[in-house]
Amino acid sequence: MNISLLHRLTPLAAVTLLVLSALPALAGTPLKVGYLPVTGHAKFFIAQDKGFFAAEGLDVELIQFHNSADGLSAIRAGQLDVGAFGTTAPLVHIAKGAEIQVIGGIMGQDAALITTAANADKVRKVTDLKGKKVATVRLASGDAVLRGALNQAGIDWKTEVEIFELKNPPAVIEAVKSGQVDAGLVWGPHDLRAEEQGLKVVIRSDELSPGHPCCRLTVSNASATDHPETWKHFLRAILKAEKFASENRPETVAIITKYLKLDAALIEKAYYSPHLDQSSDPNVKGVEEFWSTMQKSGFVESNKAIAPYINTEIYRLALFELTREEPKEAFWAKLWEIFNARDRS
Repeated sequence: MNISLLHRLTPLAAVTLLVLSALPALAGTPLKVGYLPVTGHAKFFIAQDKGFFAAEGLDVELIQFHNSADGLSAIRAGQLDVGAFGTTAPLVHIAKGAEIQVIGGIMGQDAALITTAANADKVRKVTDLKGKKVATVRLASGDAVLRGALNQAGIDWKTEVEIFELKNPPAVIEAVKSGQVDAGLVWGPHDLRAEEQGLKVVIRSDELSPGHPCCRLTVSNASATDHPETWKHFLRAILKAEKFASENRPETVAIITKYLKLDAALIEKAYYSPHLDQSSDPNVKGVEEFWSTMQKSGFVESNKAIAPYINTEIYRLALFELTREEPKEAFWAKLWEIFNARDRS
């Protein structure tokens, strides 16, 4: 145990560290993990394919969902142990009293507003959406970012924009192509697939809210309290996958291709896009800002603080252990810098 690090932790963090460090991985612990069929969720695929989950004593079953709303409902119903279903969805459920918490992240940013080529010059900024019809996916992160941007621009998204919540990004693409809506919000790799079909990306979510979080790893409060060692090992596997993806580009693309069944060149462009944040930390500051935007725009009606619903200690311990095992590894040092900037008060 690194005593100097232990002294720097809060009392709660120190206790968590001591307890979890003494706990072994539970051999073959079954976990049902929910994911969306998007490039940003590649760390699930890598951790499964490369045996990182198994090495951490986890027997993971990956279960696909097509939108965040359905995925979060499955977590609340006990049908999933963990999932990465945007930032909007868990925060909306927390606002309604759900006993869930964020323990990490899978991706950030990556949403895009698309239009037909004919409409591209008419929609260059959010104020151009006034009086327009816009398709989104229900409870998608980009949806809340867009509504927040409309609110900041002085546009009432409830009355001055017609927003249609569809099932998934392909449905949004079809609505834009057919002219049922003027614009639509999707995420990678569907932005690239939209472009392949002649549509245009006109606004990206990182332009509206730079650095915003997207898919947060969400579990029930009871699971986080009763099985912290399981989630420590889960996050260790996710962090190993993040490191692998940063160092093994061709193999990472090949693994993602197995799961998404898309062209490898498109997958590489999507996953290594400058618009996609691949970090796995909980991102407390980003989630707090996201929550504030949702409150101000009227997306949620809640005055509660969101920080108590973000658990950083399990991620901290996972990263601490990996650093202890490879003390000279520059990748872990970089993740500490990110953690210190985004997750420490």
